[in-house]
Amino acid sequence: MFERHLQPAIEAALADTPATMVVGARQAGKTTLVRAVAASEAEASYHSLDDEDVLEAAIADPMGFVAGLRGLAVIDEIQKAPRLLPAIKASIDRDRQPGRFLLTGSANVLALPKVSESLAGRLEVATLWPLSQGELRRHREGFVDLVMRGDRPAGHGGEDLLPSLVQGGYPEASTRLRPDRRRAFFDAYVTTLVTRDVRDVAAIEDPGALRRLLQLCAARTGATVNHAELGRTLGVPVSTLKRYLALLETLFLVHHVPAWASSRGKRLAKAAKLHVADTGLATALVGLGEAALRLDRSPLGPLLESFVAAELRKQLGWAESRPGLFHFRSHAGAEVDLVLEDGRGRVVGIEVKASATAAASDFNGLRALAEVAGKSFVQGILLHLGTRPVSFGPALTACPMAALWA
Repeated sequence: MFERHLQPAIEAALADTPATMVVGARQAGKTTLVRAVAASEAEASYHSLDDEDVLEAAIADPMGFVAGLRGLAVIDEIQKAPRLLPAIKASIDRDRQPGRFLLTGSANVLALPKVSESLAGRLEVATLWPLSQGELRRHREGFVDLVMRGDRPAGHGGEDLLPSLVQGGYPEASTRLRPDRRRAFFDAYVTTLVTRDVRDVAAIEDPGALRRLLQLCAARTGATVNHAELGRTLGVPVSTLKRYLALLETLFLVHHVPAWASSRGKRLAKAAKLHVADTGLATALVGLGEAALRLDRSPLGPLLESFVAAELRKQLGWAESRPGLFHFRSHAGAEVDLVLEDGRGRVVGIEVKASATAAASDFNGLRALAEVAGKSFVQGILLHLGTRPVSFGPALTACPMAALWA
């Protein structure tokens, strides 16, 4: 069993909030996590809506179902019975005692129509992504907070990252040592999602098109979103394409990284980047294993960028600085793969390079970001496959990829 770094945040939310919801992809470990949290409660009950009898009772009489709950009520897979949410709201309005409900969802139910208003002000949401590299290595990462306060990352690299890329962070996949068994897991995982789980949140006329779109996203992970091109390739109208992309994001299979906007009036590109949320899933979807990546390294750059984006997204769940995640691209063509900006406007740029060496020219995008951000710029980090940190200026550092979890 892996210790999840999000657990203290969930326990803190239960201490002062009536309802807490843990959302995330199927098989990310939500059930294991909420059971671990509930184990410390003297009076807790667990109800899985994957159980047909429980689901039927919840759908038939949501008010009665909720009225019968006592202590900390854990309700798993809440997206299967969204009508429970108004009943939970009514129950909380009668008794606002903290720590009454701990919910999980394999879809972002708050993005569904008419649901987001149900628990406004009564609910705290935590997103559980697949296992982070620190969780896999059994220690807590502090990279995000470290770079946001201006400290330079430390740690030495040299580790072969290809196994981590193709393994990904899904707990079950991470325990399968044979590549063919991991591929079998991911194949069954996608099939279950597009043929069964998607029906909990949307009506899809062609589940096969959703699977093909996910494969297209995997082949283009780390690229800016071009709806027209994706729609043409998939053979669907742009309106349908956007709906399907939103659905994949609702299921936590992909995530968008929006463009960073300068407060100084500079002209910047506005298109978001699209990343598959787990590189193990991405490589399985496009048929890439370790051997293939060693023979042809051309897909490695985008995959590494998505790998870093995923690790940062996970760490944002427990980072005290709570920054947002963006990318930077000027109209002149200067780019930075990932940008962190906190509530005070402090900016950190992170560039990813699939090489063991770094040159001064690799920092051109970070220098352009620094110029646009001005005094808000804290530092620029180039993550690469080298073995040790190297300074390239007062606020520019090349670091091994392992600095993310060192």
